[in-house]
Amino acid sequence: MSRFTRSRQLSDTTEGRAEPDDDTGTADPEGGTPAADPEGGTGTDAPETATATPAQEALPEQPPTPAPGATKPGWFGWRRRYPRTAQGISIGTTVLAGALVLFALLVPNRIERIEFASFVRIPAEGVLLAGLLLALPSKARRIMAVVTGVFLGLITVLKFVDMGFYQILARPFDLVLDWILLDDATDFLRESFGRTGQVLAVAGVLVLFVALLVLTTLAVVRLTNLMVRHRPAAGRTVLTLGTAWITCMTLGVQIGTVPVATKGNAEFIGNRVDAVRAGLQDARVFEKQASVDAFAKTPPDQLLTGLRGKDVLFTFIESYGRVAIDDPAMAKQTDAVLKEGTGRLKAAGFESRSGWLQSPVTGAGSWLAHSTFLSGLWIKNQQRYRSLTTSDRMTLTNYFGKTGAWRTVGVVPGVRRAWPEGKFFGLDHIYDSEHLGYHGPYFSWTPVPDQFSMEAFQRLEHGKKDREPIMAEIILASSHNPWSPIARMIDWNDLGDGSVFHRIKKEGTNPTEVWKDPEKVRTEYRRAIEYSIRSLTEWVERYGDDDTVLVFLGDHQPVPTVTAGDTGKDVPVTIVAHDKKVLDRVADWGWTDGLKPADNAPRWGMDKFRDRFMTAYGPQG
Repeated sequence: MSRFTRSRQLSDTTEGRAEPDDDTGTADPEGGTPAADPEGGTGTDAPETATATPAQEALPEQPPTPAPGATKPGWFGWRRRYPRTAQGISIGTTVLAGALVLFALLVPNRIERIEFASFVRIPAEGVLLAGLLLALPSKARRIMAVVTGVFLGLITVLKFVDMGFYQILARPFDLVLDWILLDDATDFLRESFGRTGQVLAVAGVLVLFVALLVLTTLAVVRLTNLMVRHRPAAGRTVLTLGTAWITCMTLGVQIGTVPVATKGNAEFIGNRVDAVRAGLQDARVFEKQASVDAFAKTPPDQLLTGLRGKDVLFTFIESYGRVAIDDPAMAKQTDAVLKEGTGRLKAAGFESRSGWLQSPVTGAGSWLAHSTFLSGLWIKNQQRYRSLTTSDRMTLTNYFGKTGAWRTVGVVPGVRRAWPEGKFFGLDHIYDSEHLGYHGPYFSWTPVPDQFSMEAFQRLEHGKKDREPIMAEIILASSHNPWSPIARMIDWNDLGDGSVFHRIKKEGTNPTEVWKDPEKVRTEYRRAIEYSIRSLTEWVERYGDDDTVLVFLGDHQPVPTVTAGDTGKDVPVTIVAHDKKVLDRVADWGWTDGLKPADNAPRWGMDKFRDRFMTAYGPQG
């Protein structure tokens, strides 16, 4: 090998070594790339030229060996062949990494708070983390960058979950108590959109979850390397941003209503820590509350004496919230239905009184509202529900059964699988969606239309001859989200086995199309509530008698898409009876005559109803 050839080989090696250790085009001074020698060398002991010995010249020529720390020239050498493209991709990737980290730091956890001003703020957490990463030694910095990226990704995922919970339940996700609801959410997807829709949705969520964690981690690591390579500029930038944050916070600088200086993530995490602590303590608080029951020692013959011989129906109308009555876009139509129902019932000899109850939930979680109403305890989360249904707490239905004066039944068309909690409520018999004799189609989530459910109750229980008085818990599900398609009232004599609803379903709306427009959603919600009210009031008009007592109420407000920002949890509650003495016992409640409660009608917590009802219809009522 000639001296000239050897010199060219070493020169090529030097060029390969000088290529950066990062595709940004700059070597990391702490990342392992040899620094340039002050004398102009490569940082190694090898001379630039050497004289080949005869033995060396006899050996076959070998490919050059990359210097330690030298960067590979990209896939198939593409970086070396297309340097400008490589540089553009490097810069673009860095910009995207910065945008992702900034998005993760600034994105709110509620959809309605997402606006342009939200993303032009200065996050205190970002400034502090940047300063910390610059100050740490190399090894600790790499570990800190990875941990920060993962943690930032998890916070972002939690914010996205919060967005979903606010859209459905009008509250954030509870890290202690809400995991069970994720399983319920997948069941809802299956029942509403089929098994394929459920699988695709779950798979999509899992892919997005993993992708977000990986991308935020890579983004933080990349930006950290960039800061270290440009340490002086990075230090000045952090100092400038920190000063700007303090100034904006002190002066209260805002863009519209959004503060420029924010510590939102710190507050977000602090609130979560407080919520976790409260969730862990809640079990002890609830146990103490559940131990108090004013009627636990009351003899059976002294319970509910004012209703002996009556058929008492506790009926829940899904999502029947105050918004259906108060919202200007719905009030006129709902008011007409309630006035019509009041008039028809009055013509049939029935009187009614209405008030307001405050539900523990909004948007969803019907079982929590049902158990609150029946148990007299505030069941605001799944942990309390589980504690309740595994306890010996007596509910309204239990007390009716304890008297021995009523046959207790449940009509729960929304139940499509085993419901072990049903035993807790002490019902003698439960009719779920498979035992109502229905052979028609599902209406989205709803297995059985309300009119058919009421007719089935008449056929299976209420219409039997020589029977004992009935206490029934009935849950009408046609007004359950997503409200499309919905059934419509038909002649009661034409219900048959429900096959007639196949044709009616075809006349209905498509939920995919409806949910593209919030106004269409609100319209379908209103129509569903009207259908449920008509199903119930027409049943009373048709089948009610002197001994019929009906208590019906909403279980919670609908989702925020319908409530349009209203965070109230009020639901209407009404008592209907043919016997005037029944309503006389609640005359001091101050409720409004008719099916529509007045704006200023009394408003109680839903957990207060059980004891007030049992007191009113007890010996002293």
